[in-house]
Amino acid sequence: MTSDTDKKALLGQLRIDRSEPLSRAPIATRTWIIAAGVVLALIAAAGAWLALSTRAVATVHVAPAQAIGGAAGASVLDATGYVTARRQATVSAQITGTVAAVLIEEGDHVKEGQVIGRLDDTAQRAALAQAQAQLHSAQALLQQAQAQLAQNQRDVRRNEDLVKRKLVSEQAVELSRTQVETQTAQVEAQHKQIDLAAANVRSAQVQLDYCTVRAPFTGVVIAKAAQVGEIISPLSAGGGFTRTGIGTLVDMDSLEVEVDVNEAYINRVEPGQRVESVLNAYPDWRIPSHVIAIIPTADRSKATVKVRIGLDVKDNRIVPDMGVRVSFLEAAKVAGETHERPHGVLVPAAAVRKDGDQDVVFVLQGQRAQRRVVTLGGTSGDSRQLLAGVSPGEAVIVEAPADLKDGAAVSEAKP
Repeated sequence: MTSDTDKKALLGQLRIDRSEPLSRAPIATRTWIIAAGVVLALIAAAGAWLALSTRAVATVHVAPAQAIGGAAGASVLDATGYVTARRQATVSAQITGTVAAVLIEEGDHVKEGQVIGRLDDTAQRAALAQAQAQLHSAQALLQQAQAQLAQNQRDVRRNEDLVKRKLVSEQAVELSRTQVETQTAQVEAQHKQIDLAAANVRSAQVQLDYCTVRAPFTGVVIAKAAQVGEIISPLSAGGGFTRTGIGTLVDMDSLEVEVDVNEAYINRVEPGQRVESVLNAYPDWRIPSHVIAIIPTADRSKATVKVRIGLDVKDNRIVPDMGVRVSFLEAAKVAGETHERPHGVLVPAAAVRKDGDQDVVFVLQGQRAQRRVVTLGGTSGDSRQLLAGVSPGEAVIVEAPADLKDGAAVSEAKP
């Protein structure tokens, strides 16, 4: 139990001393309140600054500026078209027949003259054997006619000797001579029969050869059109059960590009002009090309003129009917003029913007956007040539935000 003395001591400690000044406690309280307010204000200002700083950092996409090669130039015209083959053929036999063998598959490389299929040749072999037998018969008849002619010639000589001795009449000699002339004509006729029989043999041999289908040129099989047991015919009137060929071959060395150029811009194209071709399947592969010819006719429905473009590079990745974009490059300077190598860099066209009367791009430097005034050149596909203002390898900002300012904080978008 706590004694009364201890309770009084505790109550005494809790008693407020009225002798101290009353003004000191409020001053200390006000000081702490002011200090706390200042701290809270500083924290709020720091938070607002941090929020504004975070909001100011824009995420951008960048692309490297590419140096222009010595053989390239600015594009004067862009067009689209397709890869075509100048030598492409659906190979068929020259006669109607039943397929006995198909020796190709899609993707096979074949040589000129290589057997790619065979037809049933039973009838053709029988016809050849018959023609050969007729030839042999004609040759035997010729030997018989020649033997008879020799006998008639001996009879003439004998009768001529007898008529000199007055043992036979002149009529007998004339008769012998007539038989010689007749037999000579028969020998000549038999020679003609042999020639006819030999021609029949050659014709039968040709018909037999038609049963063997060969590749007309070196190329690649892109389609297998028939199977064993089907009937093929060089004519297309056989109905749905008749094939028109064994397969389709393409000479890959004859691949070129055909594009339709708007007739309003055809004056920018000329034979031999350098071209840069880009396949839709390989957008980063620029194929050096050249104009082969401008087809001298226009398509009135599309108001276009067809242009043939040759590919300077042969590659297995290039196949018929691929979509392709082409850029017609500036023509080379004529002899006597100064030949300047193309210079500058290529950047995406979306990186260039108009700022008043200036052309500008933004370059990523560290984590800041740096505004650059540039000098424009020509176009090449989806790229633009910059003659000055940007160096090769620098990262330019593509499709920069409209409110982007010089020196603004930015961050590169991750792929």
